[in-house]
Amino acid sequence: MTTFTLADLEAIVARRASASPEESWTAKLAAAGQTKAAKKLGEEAVETVIAAISQDRKNLVDESADLLYHLLVVLKIAGIPLQDVLAELERRTAQSGLQEKASR
Repeated sequence: MTTFTLADLEAIVARRASASPEESWTAKLAAAGQTKAAKKLGEEAVETVIAAISQDRKNLVDESADLLYHLLVVLKIAGIPLQDVLAELERRTAQSGLQEKASR
């Protein structure tokens, strides 16, 4: 089992986002702006869905990693720390999913 966490990935994204766009895909994506990063996130989401529907375990793992990475890039560009998302998930999981959806 790995000890690598989303917090680790968030730190890597933050560090690489400040690098030169010629040296880092993360920096290049961040320099391109939120629209480009969000489009890339959307592409990865679609690819993740296709992998899930295809029941392709290896591809689903790979695409899920891409999806999480690109989500963290989008959050970084927006100035939203992962902790804010985790706090929202914690709040939502204090009740059942059905109750939470009904409250929206």
